[in-house]
Amino acid sequence: MAKEIVLTGITTSGTPHLGNYVGAIRPAIEASRQEDNDAYFFLADYHALIKCQDPARVQQSRQEIAATWLACGLDPEKVTFYRQSDVPEIAELNWLLTCVTAKGLMNRAHAYKGAVDANTADNQDPDFGITMGLFCYPILMAADILAFNANKVPVGRDQIQHIEMARDIAGRFNHLFGEHFVLPEAVVGEEGSILKGLDGRKMSKSYNNTIPLFETEKKLQKGINKIKTNLLEPGEPKDPNDSTVFDIYKAFATPEQTEQMRKHFAEGIAWGEAKKELFKLVNDQLAEPREKYLELMANPAHVEQVLQAGGEKARVHARKRIADLRSAVGLVNFK
Repeated sequence: MAKEIVLTGITTSGTPHLGNYVGAIRPAIEASRQEDNDAYFFLADYHALIKCQDPARVQQSRQEIAATWLACGLDPEKVTFYRQSDVPEIAELNWLLTCVTAKGLMNRAHAYKGAVDANTADNQDPDFGITMGLFCYPILMAADILAFNANKVPVGRDQIQHIEMARDIAGRFNHLFGEHFVLPEAVVGEEGSILKGLDGRKMSKSYNNTIPLFETEKKLQKGINKIKTNLLEPGEPKDPNDSTVFDIYKAFATPEQTEQMRKHFAEGIAWGEAKKELFKLVNDQLAEPREKYLELMANPAHVEQVLQAGGEKARVHARKRIADLRSAVGLVNFK
């Protein structure tokens, strides 16, 4: 029985934080260990250029994110781990797909519509500041997926539309040139996998409310101490369902630990004590991977070697696919 191809991309535009770990990194690595999966993990560095024009930041983020995944247990011998920019076939496929994608489909993309709405609200030209990278983002994402004919693509709810667009684009190509692509399916994580940030909103770089994943112990503790809480005093019962401290604790705790903390909340645990317990729990779990991360960051040549090998491994599959697609659209050599 053929293995299911599962593909996950990570945009290299920032430093990984606890929300990334709980919502994407940890579950993806666990899934990669299943014997019935053929897992592909890539650094989406072309995508990063859409939102970040700071070369140093992109370069640093590529190393940080690669080191993070390896430190957290991703095994490059069991998965295909590569940089998007190391597989030029993806860029070529992006163009082949662009040539069959209706502009009207891209007009409906949430990110583009959101940018247009923001401009309109500010009395700007609707397309002010909008690049073709942003406008065509869903096509590049489709190329990432279809280059390897991925069956499953784990995404957040805000990315479901992009998977649906990838299906539409693949279907259009198949209609024109024959059956070349499988139609990918979105795999959406549980709501509980979305971690709250310092201010109670979703933990996100956009909100500047994150706790970096591999900061020093002192900085981790400082970040946890900044978590917003209410004014309830020690001894007053606290609602665990309305607490960022509890939300993060639950994401790292066993069911038994979670129930024990729930009991402490009902008994009126002081916020300072709750944060101290949270720090101990998170720090204990991150201590070993943090040490590995620091070793990898100090040895960029090793990280580069892993990614180069992964890129070549990915290209073995992508070369064959792009050769078939070139033939399908008529880009063949004269005989």
